Amino acid sequence: MKRKKRSAAGRARRYPGDMNKHAPAVAAACRAIDAAERAPSLAALAETAGLSPFHFQRVFTAIAGLSPKSYALAAREKRARAALRSAGSVTEAIYESGHASSGRFYERAAGALGMTPARFQSGGKGETLRFAVGRCALGEFLVAASGKGVCAVFLGDDADALLRDLRRRFPKAVLAGGDEAFERLVARVVGVVEGRGTGESLPLDVRGTAFQRRVWKALRDIPRGRTATYAEIARAIGAPKSVRAVAGACGANVIAVAIPCHRVVRTGGALSGYRWGVARKRALLARERGAILRA
Repeated sequence: MKRKKRSAAGRARRYPGDMNKHAPAVAAACRAIDAAERAPSLAALAETAGLSPFHFQRVFTAIAGLSPKSYALAAREKRARAALRSAGSVTEAIYESGHASSGRFYERAAGALGMTPARFQSGGKGETLRFAVGRCALGEFLVAASGKGVCAVFLGDDADALLRDLRRRFPKAVLAGGDEAFERLVARVVGVVEGRGTGESLPLDVRGTAFQRRVWKALRDIPRGRTATYAEIARAIGAPKSVRAVAGACGANVIAVAIPCHRVVRTGGALSGYRWGVARKRALLARERGAILRA
């Protein structure tokens, strides 16, 4: 029988002694990553901690809340930001941050900042988004929120890929870790994703065109356990000839499950594509139908 994977928080609760025992090693690894110009490899960090790479990855993620690779990306962003704030020019920042080559600095800084170093230094930074990654019943997830509400819920198989997607979609945003209030919000989002709650009460920061917003509002009106076709959604928003545009708006939705684009199917009931995989769409619909039958 295939073993069910646990979330990082679940693993920490399951093996509290193991996590407590290795907390100093994880803290040392964080300091090593923070101090290094180039992040140490997983193998090197694990060797220093006296653990196998697999075991180290597990305990690091459970204790720190993100993988060593994600932590290193955040540390790189912090260094680039600090260098640009303190330096008199971008050229000075290159040397202050320890980069021997301007090309390497621009390559790293652009990815970390979501904008050019010059634009960042001139005050072009965007808003702050809090984010968290983890594992749920549908695989890896990422939740991001602004001060207004949840602006992204991603599902996938690779947490680092979800983080890269967040950076692409919100390139001007400053990404930050969560506080206690945000952690409670993430728990609510995961409850919705896993079918333990509904998304109606979640605070959302919905970003899109006026047409997309109309479509997404119509999606939230589809009752749990039911589906609608693209044509039905087009008629519901008063644009019966805009079936393809409705499909495009569904594909542009970045708030999985809370804006339930998984409830939209083709005429005849066949499943269409889903940004986070048709298998997840099928699982979501099956679970919602089952919940209605049991009620």
